[in-house]
Amino acid sequence: MANTHDIQASPSTVHWGYFDAELDPVMEIASGDTINLNSVSGGPDNLPGPDYYIPPELLEIHKKVPKRMHGHILTGPIRISNAKPGQVLQVDILDIGLRQDWGYNFVKPLSGGLPGEFDEESHITIKLDKEKNEGELPWGTRLPLNPFFGVMGCAPPKNWGMITSIIPRAHGGNMDNKELVSGTSVFLPIFVEGANFSAGDGHGCQGDGEVCVTAIETALEGKFRLTVRDDLSLTLPQAESPSHFITMAFDEDLDDAAKEALRQMIILITTITVIKWMLLKVLNLILKTDIEKEEQHNLVIVKLWTLVHTVIRQQ
Repeated sequence: MANTHDIQASPSTVHWGYFDAELDPVMEIASGDTINLNSVSGGPDNLPGPDYYIPPELLEIHKKVPKRMHGHILTGPIRISNAKPGQVLQVDILDIGLRQDWGYNFVKPLSGGLPGEFDEESHITIKLDKEKNEGELPWGTRLPLNPFFGVMGCAPPKNWGMITSIIPRAHGGNMDNKELVSGTSVFLPIFVEGANFSAGDGHGCQGDGEVCVTAIETALEGKFRLTVRDDLSLTLPQAESPSHFITMAFDEDLDDAAKEALRQMIILITTITVIKWMLLKVLNLILKTDIEKEEQHNLVIVKLWTLVHTVIRQQ
């Protein structure tokens, strides 16, 4: 029977700025279990004024947790029993919600999509309204919120050593994919025993990328179901929303990343198409001798297509 576990952000349950296969897990669960995970975001320079709620654990983390590399505060890692390298971790995102009434955004020199065009650092606090599901910019513009975790990942291969959480790689990490909202499933390659899943970098909303290097950065609470899949094999993360399949690739060169994401999509849809064709062929052979009328034949085929589509979506 699957269980539900709670993991709160605290000095004993977070790591700041990095992924590392040698990092000890803070919790162990069984495959198929659900976790309620809390995250925090930002350093001392990102704190708002006195009129906002600041999670007390964030201040404690600032005091007690070393920032090993430039990067995010991540909750975890969480070990999944019997997970092995070569398998895939399915992360079902069941729910995501705000934990505080503010977020922040900044742009600074030598960073972002226009690194040479901003001479001074600019930092703003953004008011968040959970009931209205809106963020209000300092000049009054309101933005609809669609929260998601910018960072979700397993531990990287041991031979990579300690790596920054800033750069997304095959293990996942800082994917910053705005499509990974509640109701979506993410599939991550596993590189170490136990998988060792971590998450953080909460976003209130974001466009297609972070052109100024930040979204609306904020603290989130997420509900995830973590399931080990030994019937899948991946080299890069993938995802499935209620309406779309999503392939991802990461590279310093945007063109190379786009090409690899396209290759991954071709592999995915080819695999799905072959499986559908094989299942339909087998089922057609089974039913062939029992179907005499064209009307009955059409009725059965419609039902079979619905069945196959559902099975493929779950896989």
